[in-house]
Amino acid sequence: MTFVIDTHIFLWLIFDPDKISKEKITILEDPTNKILIASISFFEISLKYNLKKLDLHGIIPENLPDIAKKMDILPANIDSKIMASFYKLEKIDKHNDPFDRLLIWYCICKGYTLISQDRKFRKYKKLGLISI
Repeated sequence: MTFVIDTHIFLWLIFDPDKISKEKITILEDPTNKILIASISFFEISLKYNLKKLDLHGIIPENLPDIAKKMDILPANIDSKIMASFYKLEKIDKHNDPFDRLLIWYCICKGYTLISQDRKFRKYKKLGLISI
């Protein structure tokens, strides 16, 4: 199966894996699963790092793609057709976070399962999001 990890799941895997449920860790460690991180997550991390809203404990954002690769987490570039059709994603409960919403739309369009702790994502199930 193919899974996309939310930005915070990636950061927790690096810095605080105990925050991730055993169910999710089992999925992430299963070698038969394909684990992706969207390129937009690296942008989100870089932006928050630049704004001093995120401490990477001595790591710089440029190192994160290599760290993901070492963890067998594959990069996923969101193609232009998905980006151009993003306007179709209905807003639910004034959820305006563009990073979250793009991950949601990407997973809906591709039929991938999104791994996140964010409870707001559950509300998108009615639009076709598969999340755990």
